[in-house]
Amino acid sequence: MSEPIDIVAVSDHCGGSRWHAVVPRGPVAGTADLQPIIPFGEDFLPSPVLEPGAAELSLHVEPLWRRRGLGSRLLAAVRGRSAGPRLVAHVAAGSPGEAFCLRHGFWYTGSRRHDRLSYGDVHQAWLGEMVEAEHSGYRLIHWTGDLSSPIPAEELLRRPSRTGNATLTAAKAEGVLAAYALAVVDAPGHPRARQYGPAVLPSHRGRRLGLWVSAALIQRLREVHPHVNEIEIASAKDESHLLALRKHLGFQPFRRTRRYELPYS
Repeated sequence: MSEPIDIVAVSDHCGGSRWHAVVPRGPVAGTADLQPIIPFGEDFLPSPVLEPGAAELSLHVEPLWRRRGLGSRLLAAVRGRSAGPRLVAHVAAGSPGEAFCLRHGFWYTGSRRHDRLSYGDVHQAWLGEMVEAEHSGYRLIHWTGDLSSPIPAEELLRRPSRTGNATLTAAKAEGVLAAYALAVVDAPGHPRARQYGPAVLPSHRGRRLGLWVSAALIQRLREVHPHVNEIEIASAKDESHLLALRKHLGFQPFRRTRRYELPYS
């Protein structure tokens, strides 16, 4: 196969960027996606490991087209366009992706646990009961819109809702934010969403608000994005209370990945 292969940028989607390795009049041989990382926490504080502006890289080359330097060319295109401090990739241990990261100078910075919830396994009546359960003094509110950078939840809730990639569900008490959870769909029509949180502010803990906003988010997300059929959530630490909450909602262990980082410059 000696066909020339071009690396072309395609339209941005939901704040991210995408490149294709294209065989003229032929298939897409590989893709690279770059998505801004949303540091999640109380008030969207950046992670102590990741600098603000870090972006997540997803790179794939079809098996038939591997060992032709396409991965390196896609990475070069990404680095030529990127202006933030770091690229971050999450790959399975021992996979070709990990070998690629090591070969291109990425350095290992930790591991993550991923859990997944399939809407096919959700009992809608049971979910509705959790959402409708009374939490005296608190009320649920929702926001939808595009999110491509870290923005405080309070600010998002002050913005008008519109069609977008992000869905935020929050609990407030007397107008004060108490808890929230966020879900982001990577691209229009993509069947999987990523959930962040829940986060419960310290003075409101012990009231099962994390479970409440998470259940409401699961319900609301499907209403806003009916094409989404599963939710994935990742965490760097196996915190027992969060794992118990996710298990209660129906999340199942999905995979573990290793995080690699590469400075842009």
